[in-house]
Amino acid sequence: MGNTLTCCVSPNASPKLGRRAGPAETDYESEIYEAAAGDAVAVAPAPAAAVEPAELDFGAGEGHHLQHISDREMPEDLALESNPSDHPRASTIFLSKSQTDVREKRKSNHLNHVSPGQLTKKYSSCSTIFLDDSTVSQPNLRTTIKCVTLAIYYHIKNRDANRSLDIFDERSHPLTREKVPEEYFKHDPEHKFIYRFVRTLFSAAQLTAECAIVTLVYLERLLTYAEIDICPTNWKRIVLGAILLASKVWDDQAVWNVDYCQILKDITVEDMNEMERHFLELLQFNINVPASVYAKYYFDLRSLADDNNLNFLFAPLSKERAQNLEAISRLCEDKYKDLCRAALRRSLSADNFIGIQRSNAILS
Repeated sequence: MGNTLTCCVSPNASPKLGRRAGPAETDYESEIYEAAAGDAVAVAPAPAAAVEPAELDFGAGEGHHLQHISDREMPEDLALESNPSDHPRASTIFLSKSQTDVREKRKSNHLNHVSPGQLTKKYSSCSTIFLDDSTVSQPNLRTTIKCVTLAIYYHIKNRDANRSLDIFDERSHPLTREKVPEEYFKHDPEHKFIYRFVRTLFSAAQLTAECAIVTLVYLERLLTYAEIDICPTNWKRIVLGAILLASKVWDDQAVWNVDYCQILKDITVEDMNEMERHFLELLQFNINVPASVYAKYYFDLRSLADDNNLNFLFAPLSKERAQNLEAISRLCEDKYKDLCRAALRRSLSADNFIGIQRSNAILS
């Protein structure tokens, strides 16, 4: 079965993949709405007569090719490769949407002979090593929220259309009793408004930076699965639903829906429950975020920050921090060795007959 030259002969058409399709005491509502104001299977052809193996001509097949059995067993995995929120090899949507603006900005600076000015980013040298306080396991909260809201901003600004669903439309399900001017829904929100909205929710609910990254994963997964766009009429409810779901999946002590009603005074628990239910159904209840996908989003957010001059706070590596990093590295190495010993005691299959390869751990 492992040989690529098997008896599995299929026609030209490859299998088609289905397209999937504690309560805060402070009144945060005024701060939030201050921002608002501004599978077909391949069939083997029946042979006409028995053919000897020596008579087979693999190079002269007309319209036929040999298909390995592994190419037909897991079509879902192949379908996920195009979805960045499910597969680590697919590029994130927000980074690709931001490249247009980044190229235009660089081109404009070049044509207008704009000087980059004084360099604010610090670089390591032989005598000094500069590190920031953000790692893939412990991101900096403030900078991460800035990057995530900037990604949402590019999603809105460079959207393909205005496809939406009624459950996310703020005109049908307003977040405030005060009437929002119709003019508000005709203009894209600025980055600072999106940042203020998300920062207020994270501050009131005491959410972590990792939750912000998972929020962005769920947001892009929703846009891909439901085939909708995030636009001025729905961005607040989509972001709120993603934050609500991410906080429940990521944090051990999740914030209840009623707690968000204490932050957003005019929204009801029934509305929150209905939005959460629709969000889960549109995600097809796929709330899994693999570590490889999480890491990809983290590093792409760092690339986005670098392209938009959102520099992380760098500081020289001190002796105390170097010792802490060495201790963490030694602890991870000891745990890795224990896992290797435990794995070596087990029987190895033919696929893993070469044994376990050891590599040095790399700190982010």
